[in-house]
Amino acid sequence: MWAGGRCEITEPLRLGEPAERISSLGTVTAKQGRTGEMLFVTERREFRQHGRTCLVEEQDIVYRSGRSAGEHPAGIDESAFPDTDAPWQLPLRADPALLFRFSALTANAHRIHYDSPYCQGEEGYPGLVVHGPLLALLMLELARRHAPQRRLRSLSYRLRRPVFAGERLLACGTRVDDRAELRIATHREERHATAEVTFA
Repeated sequence: MWAGGRCEITEPLRLGEPAERISSLGTVTAKQGRTGEMLFVTERREFRQHGRTCLVEEQDIVYRSGRSAGEHPAGIDESAFPDTDAPWQLPLRADPALLFRFSALTANAHRIHYDSPYCQGEEGYPGLVVHGPLLALLMLELARRHAPQRRLRSLSYRLRRPVFAGERLLACGTRVDDRAELRIATHREERHATAEVTFA
């Protein structure tokens, strides 16, 4: 499962020019949690053009043993709306077709995003799980829409609790000086995911 990540942008990647990606394995840590044994892995990617590092991305991935014993709702309420007064807002209601397309776009073959019987019967979720990277992109879209003239310097995000297909979710944000604080909310949780972007 995706747990979070960071991205530092030194300079924008230029379209139409050759780029080099260098991937490496960062830290690997085993932990015991409420749901059993977990392995936390950090993957690092550097993107270079013309010998210069333009962007560095780190992704935190969690591998867990066995079925989830996490606390998930018994069912999904598709009619309830999140309640927030955040100045930046962007709603989304992810349906199975969107999750399937995002899985294909990102080459993500994890069945929790497109196979309902597996997701419920084997993994113990009440419905299809919305991709963590999709939530991160939704929060990032807030910054793009509300501060289009500002260039992004960094993004840091953490995925806390799953969101399920059919739920009404809301990306919320507030600008604070040269940064913005972002989050994903549903009617049952104010902070499914959190993020901070800084502007150059």
